[in-house]
Amino acid sequence: MILLNSKKRVINLLIVLVCGIIIFILGLGNTGLVDETPPLFAAAARAMSESGDWLTPKVNGLFRFDKPPLIYWLMGFFYSLPKNEIWDIFGTLSARLPSALGSLFLMLMIGDTLFCWPQKDNRQFLTPIVASLGFALSPLIIIWSRTAVSDALLTGTLGISLLLFWRRMASENNDQCISAWVFLGFAILTKGPVAFVLATLTISSFLFFQKDWKILLCKINPKKGFLTTTLISVPWYILEFIKEGKPFWDNFFGYHNFQRYTSVVNNHAEPFWFFLYIMVLASLPFTPFLYYGIFEAIKDFLKSSKENCDITETLNTFSLCWLTSVLTFFSISATKLPSYWLPAIPAAAILTSNSFITLKNSYKSFFYLWIFNILILFGVSIAFFFSNIWLGSINDPEMPNLASELISSGIIFKAKLFFSLFTLLAIILFTFKSKNIFLYLQIFLLIGQSLLMSPIRKLADTSRQLPLRNISKLISDNRKGRETLAMIGIRKPSLHYYSRQIVFFEPNTKEGLINLSERLKNDRRENYEDQPDYEQKSFLVVIDEYSSSEKHWSNINHQKLGEYGIYNLWRIQKNDLNKYSELLVNKGYKSTWRTRKVEKF
Repeated sequence: MILLNSKKRVINLLIVLVCGIIIFILGLGNTGLVDETPPLFAAAARAMSESGDWLTPKVNGLFRFDKPPLIYWLMGFFYSLPKNEIWDIFGTLSARLPSALGSLFLMLMIGDTLFCWPQKDNRQFLTPIVASLGFALSPLIIIWSRTAVSDALLTGTLGISLLLFWRRMASENNDQCISAWVFLGFAILTKGPVAFVLATLTISSFLFFQKDWKILLCKINPKKGFLTTTLISVPWYILEFIKEGKPFWDNFFGYHNFQRYTSVVNNHAEPFWFFLYIMVLASLPFTPFLYYGIFEAIKDFLKSSKENCDITETLNTFSLCWLTSVLTFFSISATKLPSYWLPAIPAAAILTSNSFITLKNSYKSFFYLWIFNILILFGVSIAFFFSNIWLGSINDPEMPNLASELISSGIIFKAKLFFSLFTLLAIILFTFKSKNIFLYLQIFLLIGQSLLMSPIRKLADTSRQLPLRNISKLISDNRKGRETLAMIGIRKPSLHYYSRQIVFFEPNTKEGLINLSERLKNDRRENYEDQPDYEQKSFLVVIDEYSSSEKHWSNINHQKLGEYGIYNLWRIQKNDLNKYSELLVNKGYKSTWRTRKVEKF
């Protein structure tokens, strides 16, 4: 029996692994970086790899204290592998792998946990797969797991840590395993103190309603574990503070943690209920089943608070505490972003899989929920059939022909066909009362997202990022000596990443023109690779077509070296820029670069 279970466990993990590779890994490096945050992560990581400075992240000649170093270290490790420039042409595979692998390992952990600890005496072999796919097929997880930022890695490390904490409490063994604390340390090294806060809120709220909470607390070994987490996560903060002092403290803890939580940053103000809305979107197209799973978990939660229950059957209660902790913590935060919901999605997937179990014994609930879900699928299908209405409302200055390109590429037609078949399949399976309707639809969705997302990513890359890669090559071919490089108007950090040069970013305003004139005289910075010659008489400018039509820019004498997409490459003599800057200053315009956070995206 043990051998049979062991084989089934391996098969379960292999199925989940194959699905995860399809969702997260395939085609990961086929497109360029998406502006504007991913190039900052990628540039800092590549700089670490090539400069040998693995302590302080730097981008465009400036310190980048936005996030702790684990995401940079992992990206930098892949950048350091032999022949990286051959097997990773765009540099995106190295930058995206930490996010993808974090989600893939968490997906495996979800499947393995539900296999080893089936809930409510359920011995379904399929439930772990349903839960794993419920996590991986969340629209937010699909997007962020293939993006070169730290959110998916935080979700992976924190999610694995929390599942290991519950497994330790549910285990009959009394060993002193501290692997959960190790991954918690990794989570803190990924995004900062928020990981520790979310873990503490989840575990504390779960233990608070357990009769034998003291025994469970001892099982997770908090003294030894906390020491382990501290030894893993704290040394970098200490070393960085010793090296950089107050700027590091003010920037990382003051701005990116305290100020982001207590005040609105970068205009990301949202209402208190924002994450209830995001929770709906993140669980599509199976949102009704998440709410049913939450309802069932609340019943289990109330039951466990009144009487002793088998700890091995409390995973849904633990997941409810997990989801509620993330919801509460970030709802209170003044700054709100959709990516803040990612750490709650593993818990949401487990609660959704609970519907897969319990609905088989409740036909009435099964009937109403599937009717609701089929209506959602039908609504999505209708939306694509009437795409001519909403496509016209798309107004992206960087992709002015996006609507026509979506139609001509056949993506809209494929989406119509897919969601129509998806809805039809749901109706057929529902009519025949299929017990595994949930899994069959997930498999269909897995196939569909592979067919649809790849051309969408390719189209977006061709429209938005290919012009920047081409203009970067044009810069390299036309640069005289070590001319300084500037970008006016639309700000794209990927220009720095692809050109490997220091870039001065300024808006297309009159103040921006004055700023650039003064910065070329006074703002001295160095890159690990590119040391601009600030004394050279000319400089290069990448300017978008909207900014180039502004009178104060078009009137400056310039040599046009080429154009790609909406971007033009000019060469300007510094004397010509300075003369026009003086005219604007005499008219009462003033520079602003000394009083603002230069190049803080």
